[in-house]
Amino acid sequence: MTDTTPPFSAAEYDRRLAKTRAEMEARGLDVMIVTDPSNQAWLTGYDGWSFYVHQAVILPLNDRPYWWGRRQDANGALRTVDTERTGIDSYPDHFVQSTELHPMQHLASLLRGQGLGTGKIGLEMENYYFSAKAYTTLVEELPDATLVDATALVNWQRAVKSAEEIAFMRKAAKISEKINRLAIELAAPGVAKNHIAARLMGAGIEGTDEAWGDYPAIVPLMPSGPSAAAPHLTWDGEPMQEGECTFFELSGCYRRYHAPLCRSVFLGRDMPDHIKRGEEALIEGLEAGLDAARAGNRACDIANALGAAMDRAGIQRGARCGYPIGLSYPPDWGERTISLRPEDETVLEPGMTFHFMPGLWMETWGLEITESILITEDGPAETFCDLPRELFVKH
Repeated sequence: MTDTTPPFSAAEYDRRLAKTRAEMEARGLDVMIVTDPSNQAWLTGYDGWSFYVHQAVILPLNDRPYWWGRRQDANGALRTVDTERTGIDSYPDHFVQSTELHPMQHLASLLRGQGLGTGKIGLEMENYYFSAKAYTTLVEELPDATLVDATALVNWQRAVKSAEEIAFMRKAAKISEKINRLAIELAAPGVAKNHIAARLMGAGIEGTDEAWGDYPAIVPLMPSGPSAAAPHLTWDGEPMQEGECTFFELSGCYRRYHAPLCRSVFLGRDMPDHIKRGEEALIEGLEAGLDAARAGNRACDIANALGAAMDRAGIQRGARCGYPIGLSYPPDWGERTISLRPEDETVLEPGMTFHFMPGLWMETWGLEITESILITEDGPAETFCDLPRELFVKH
């Protein structure tokens, strides 16, 4: 007996496995090797900081799935996976960071023993956690198998969230509100950025009265002034300066589920006109995009609604403006499927969730005002968080 406590109901795991297998069958796959830790968690409940070594969920089309990873991490699997549906297997430690052995040799041996060594095997080829060496080892060890690229097969099954998942995202959203409010409160001339980051990370992990806080997939992003032209800078030890705009891109996290939220703060009395015009255009475009984010519309309709507002303001913005969110591990809280951009004609469905993030990253300044949103059965998108949609000015 173990103290395994999978976070979701048995019916929820049945739903996920059935959806994934239906797509596998449509593609003629005999088995999937699922190396993305977000997909592993979604399919089985597995949760641990072990994605720096080789691990996977092995999902046969017609047999029981199992988690496979480093032997010392098997105890973590025993305590987190849905053991009613998921088996556990592991490789010994002499495979770890060896120059003579590779964990995929062990996995290939397991697959051969299960009669899958000559099957059609799906791999997550475009994935942070699947190395070139892992692929070449499988090619060498399974010469009679057909290895095919099944990148994002599982990710796409995650696009429409269940009621259980949305409940987790609502808890994450409350943490997002809390830490964004704290960022706005703490921002002041002379305050060191690392001190603010420390408070934000602590408050996020502390959580709320309703939910403890997990570690987010991305650390606080909080560049100021000219550095805010670069959207993915973190923090340093320098003090905040009067006359600068800082954006805070933050997310609460509950049991690996995220609800990112960005707000910006300007310190001082004399805000430049170009920043004020940027704020007005962002809010107009954000609200137009929320109205376009309706079931039956397309991802591009959201982007085009934002783009129209940018055009009216004379602002050139070339980046996509959002992506799906939900369950994620570092280094990214996006799901890497749909993009909110003019080229993406994916039809929006109730239960889809996105970070709608129309940030501006200009040559010498930056500004972000964003929302995590839920596509509803009828009407415009619902926002997960409740925080005034504005550029906060402090002086």
